[in-house]
Amino acid sequence: MATGTHTGTGRADVFRKCYDFKRADEVKAAGLYPYFIPIEGSEGTIVTIDGEPKIMLGSNNYLGLTHDPRVIAHAESIAKRYGTGCTGSRLLNGTLDIHLALERDLADLVGKEAALVFSTGFQVNQGTISTLIGRDDTVIIDKLDHASIVDGCQLAAGQTLRFRHNDMADLERVLKKAESNSGGKLIVVDGVFSMEGDVADLPEVVRLAKKYRARVMVDEAHSVGVMGPTGAGAAEHFGLTDDVDILMGTFSKSFASMGGFVATEAKVIEYVKVHARSMIFSAAMAPYAVATVQKCVDILKTEPERRERLWRNAEYLKEGIQSLGFDTGACDSPVVPVIVGEVMPTFAFWKDLLIAGVFTNPVVAPAVPPNSSRIRTSVMATHTEDLLSQALEIFKKVGKQHGLI
Repeated sequence: MATGTHTGTGRADVFRKCYDFKRADEVKAAGLYPYFIPIEGSEGTIVTIDGEPKIMLGSNNYLGLTHDPRVIAHAESIAKRYGTGCTGSRLLNGTLDIHLALERDLADLVGKEAALVFSTGFQVNQGTISTLIGRDDTVIIDKLDHASIVDGCQLAAGQTLRFRHNDMADLERVLKKAESNSGGKLIVVDGVFSMEGDVADLPEVVRLAKKYRARVMVDEAHSVGVMGPTGAGAAEHFGLTDDVDILMGTFSKSFASMGGFVATEAKVIEYVKVHARSMIFSAAMAPYAVATVQKCVDILKTEPERRERLWRNAEYLKEGIQSLGFDTGACDSPVVPVIVGEVMPTFAFWKDLLIAGVFTNPVVAPAVPPNSSRIRTSVMATHTEDLLSQALEIFKKVGKQHGLI
């Protein structure tokens, strides 16, 4: 394969950074490359890799609905009626009546006037934030907010300010700094932080937002379907639905599909609908994906015991891992991190866990702060106590082998 075909000797080449990137090759050579692992089959809590069963502790399938026969049957029936895709944007030929029905149901679920669905959750944050934050406005984000929030801020015309993770004194410092700005202010936080498993201090965020006349947006990606009396998310959990201005959620976790939504005042939804570039220049959410979410929302409403099982499993796994002597940080959700520290020991720990029969996710910087690399685990409502006990025995055995406990 020829390289640098279109560049002369000594001239700059946009491919140069690719040729110089050696880190992935080094990790592969060590036999520890942990990404893009092909899964050959799945039953939800058990997956097949290289022909062997593994306990799945790396999925965001919190309610365990990806293999629910009711969900699959409904998706199949909708695909037969509408086809497999919309082949166009929502703005033009891609809006179906089931998109509108789902938006009404989602708005009702989270207690807002209106909702709008996007093809991915990433596009929700990217499009909503970049659309609402004008040149004179300021968006204020937690330093550990999801990358989609960060990218939405980078695309916005206004100023972005950051505060230390879940540090409300630092948030107030930043809000005071932004007081001199002439435009509006928007605070954006995750409801549940996806790599830490801790919950945003929403009561204090809302209090400070009122004090400094700022709007609040909560990313409920890992909390909708999980937290709150009806599963509406972290805002509902704290009784702050009316005090949080914008809620967003994704469908790739509790709702077993792909896509995402934003919910807020109807006038704001109408504005975002015709201004968000990630909405108007992207193909509409596929019919079968819409149907999957619709059925999952129905199940969420009618089977509260599913969330109860999820939380029992989360407590069982967290207490089990902590009792073995691992550091799980400040997690308080179905996301249970196991903090290791350095990158290569984390990859080595991940590899031996996989070999022993447990699929987890190794997470390193920049997804987490430097020197806080971790194994990210998460549970489902459909995990049995027996499966979780098997996984804990493997954590104990491998943890001792690596000198982590």
